[in-house]
Amino acid sequence: MSETPLTPENPVHPGAPEAAVERELAVQARQLDTADPLAELRGRFALDSADARASGAADIYLDGNSLGALPRAVPDRIADVIHREWGELRIRSWTESGWWTAPERVGDKIAPLIGAGPGRVVVGDSTSVNLFKAVVGGVRMAGKGCTEILVDATTFPTDGYIARSAARMTGLAVRPVEPARIADEVTERTALALVNHVDYRTGELNDLPGITTALHSAGALAVWDLCHSAGALPVGLDAHHVDLAVGCTYKYLNGGPGSPAFLYVRESLQERFESPLPGWNSHAEPFAMDPAYTPAQGIARGRVGTPDILSLLALEAALEAWDGVAIEDVRTKSLALTDFFLACVAAYVPAGRARSVTPLNHRRRGSQVSLACSGAGEVMDELIRRGVVGDYRQPNVLRFGFTPLYTSFTDVERAAWVLGEVLGALPEVGPAAAGAGG
Repeated sequence: MSETPLTPENPVHPGAPEAAVERELAVQARQLDTADPLAELRGRFALDSADARASGAADIYLDGNSLGALPRAVPDRIADVIHREWGELRIRSWTESGWWTAPERVGDKIAPLIGAGPGRVVVGDSTSVNLFKAVVGGVRMAGKGCTEILVDATTFPTDGYIARSAARMTGLAVRPVEPARIADEVTERTALALVNHVDYRTGELNDLPGITTALHSAGALAVWDLCHSAGALPVGLDAHHVDLAVGCTYKYLNGGPGSPAFLYVRESLQERFESPLPGWNSHAEPFAMDPAYTPAQGIARGRVGTPDILSLLALEAALEAWDGVAIEDVRTKSLALTDFFLACVAAYVPAGRARSVTPLNHRRRGSQVSLACSGAGEVMDELIRRGVVGDYRQPNVLRFGFTPLYTSFTDVERAAWVLGEVLGALPEVGPAAAGAGG
């Protein structure tokens, strides 16, 4: 993982800002907000009051890459589910309220955001459970003679844990490979590669089309983790012939803490997909209670047990925030927000106190900016105390997530200003660390 010095092209750190510079960027932020075609979407989320915004007392929430904000449609919907659907209709709601079909119905709502057609996404279970289903199911579809699973060497740890467990069960070995090296490292012995679309630490966007094509050329399957890209940028699963994909829904999709994850299976593979967790919900005749398992047709075979209805229907309501929104417009604003944040950091943060480890190249950037910074944990604690909410990853990375549905350019400018104040007030402890970990 490399870091990116901020230079005039990638802008420079000029030291402590002068008031005129601050005024210029603040004015620019307001102008960008006025011209932003997505600005009105902020009102779909329960973030802060107009009075709090006017007084400057509102938190600036830049942690949507960990937990999205609450969409305003959710509380009333869940109240109705609890009081009427559960409280009054009770078990009748499985049919009368559409509970039984919710996993596929909500999957079809997510599908356009990740470039998938109807009937290719099912929602339910956690990200980890869906990863397990995808990896083991992928190995079972791979050709005979495969001996290994490639795993993104920079992956979120759970993906590695799941891959190694799946490998033990299927008699294969796991080989960690840097994403940029997968095209060179895949062989005819590779069953599949499990790759993160966006690196959770650095925000680097991996080459989904190129890596998928390289895997297919060697006869291997492509399994993608979309946790940090679903709802943040176009993915194009169908267009790029991805085999299997998994993603959480509580980050950029704003489904709520622990909201159920999704599983994508390419349409042409669905009849071959054999889940390692065959549950009654994925049986062809679930209420026949047949001791012999026969998988359902289509994406329903990705289901397992009884769905978590409260969380699933909260997610369905949360997805209403996407009504009328094109993911391409979200990507345009995301890049504009992250560009502007980098420019503001360059203007406000004292020289040498923070370095970007997020690529400047738009084709390699997700929707977050990660800064290597000495004492990152303490710095983030102070930022949060001052109302700028991001997070950090050990040992030295500040992470700021930008959710275009509700993040404003004014938020971005103020966050960078506060970061400059915090770092300017700390004693000099040497240059920003050379790498990011954890």
